[in-house]
Amino acid sequence: MRIKLTFLGAAKSVTGSRILVETDNLRFLIDCGLYQERELRIHNWERFPVTPSTIDAVVLTHAHIDHCGLLPKLVKEGFRNPVYCTAPTADIAKIMLLDSARLQAHDAELKKKRHERERRRGPYPEIPLYTEEEAEDSFVYFQPVEYQKTVKPAKGVEFTLHESGHVLGGAMVEVTIRDKRQKTRLIFSGDIGRWHRPILRDPTLFEAADYIITESTYANRNLPDPDEMLDQFIDVINTTVKDGGNVIIPSFALERAQDILYYLYKAREAGRLAPVKIYLDSPMAVSITDIFTKYSSLLDEEMRQLVRRRSSPFRFPGLHFVTSLEDSQRIGEQDSPSVIIAGSGMCTGGRVKFHLAANITRRESAILFVGYQSAGTLGRLLVDGAKDVRIMGERYPVKARVLQMYGLSSHADSAQLQRWLYNFKNTPKKVFVVHGEEESAEYYAGKIKQDKGWEAIVPEFGEEFVLD
Repeated sequence: MRIKLTFLGAAKSVTGSRILVETDNLRFLIDCGLYQERELRIHNWERFPVTPSTIDAVVLTHAHIDHCGLLPKLVKEGFRNPVYCTAPTADIAKIMLLDSARLQAHDAELKKKRHERERRRGPYPEIPLYTEEEAEDSFVYFQPVEYQKTVKPAKGVEFTLHESGHVLGGAMVEVTIRDKRQKTRLIFSGDIGRWHRPILRDPTLFEAADYIITESTYANRNLPDPDEMLDQFIDVINTTVKDGGNVIIPSFALERAQDILYYLYKAREAGRLAPVKIYLDSPMAVSITDIFTKYSSLLDEEMRQLVRRRSSPFRFPGLHFVTSLEDSQRIGEQDSPSVIIAGSGMCTGGRVKFHLAANITRRESAILFVGYQSAGTLGRLLVDGAKDVRIMGERYPVKARVLQMYGLSSHADSAQLQRWLYNFKNTPKKVFVVHGEEESAEYYAGKIKQDKGWEAIVPEFGEEFVLD
């Protein structure tokens, strides 16, 4: 049976995850994500390279917007078939997509006003990619699938979802394609989590595959020990509180926000955290946090015990969930220092921009990044040391402390990626290295060739491969 892979996203880049798989009987996408890197966002506006109505299915690895954020556009252009994913991913993706639509509408309006004021036009249309109503139109196609349950969408094609350990509901996708002569097994890693992290169970390990498609976000670096990073994390907060400033933590609503709450809870329980108000200023993160309780059976043993004892790290004294815009604006009126966790994680939109604007010129405040920052994003500009930045159309000098901590990331680092990949006992025909900046992906491909002697390829955007 003919098998073809086309890499339509996350090729020599971190976001925009989208791989088209074609067989004689089925055409389906693994992920349908939004590009977030500034120089690559033009791809979000392009028409799909294949007619959406001819795509038979989408399989989502997880609900981060760079993996699911183009689904409403796909439906808008004619897709009408199942979107397979775990139940938590379906619930969370619906929240994420509505928020994405709102952010796009807000950003489009700001962009239109700015361009009218400056009498120019930008590279992208001054309209959202999709509206909230169009996002909702995609929800009917979600079809939840349990881990380890085999789905057969067409003759000779089946897939199984396995836990990735990256985010709640995150999955690796095992695809088996067979005919009378042979069977071909493909493993799509999605985003791989880290072993021995709180809240989630560990990533799934495999022993055999014909083709492996692996992420490479941190393939060229090892992350610091989480306990060591936690010490630094708490020290930054305590020092900033002592100085009378605010700590702004740009955070993804899914997993990162919950991880931060967990670490703050543990520090508070141990008496290591200075008295400070903590705000989770994200309606989306608040809603997603509730979903963690709903799916507590998928959490690790420690978290399940905490939930059973009604001692959830998502509810503790001093923690305030902020949902309304009015309450969000009142945070800035507080005289006492505070920790403000707000989206988005790369500062590409959301309420964090308002908190950045209010604090970035204050030397006593700190901006603390605890996740990956893609090239071209506001977050990346800040961690790279920009002296001034544009926020919502206005330029601000950067006077606040800007820090980045990798140790709290939910992505596997170099050693852990190798732990996952090198667990395969057979020699795969090819390993495709995706979902990493070019330097990281090329490094990993070279290391795979050197360590294992396997053929490792870093695909270009739009590149096609017909598999043996």
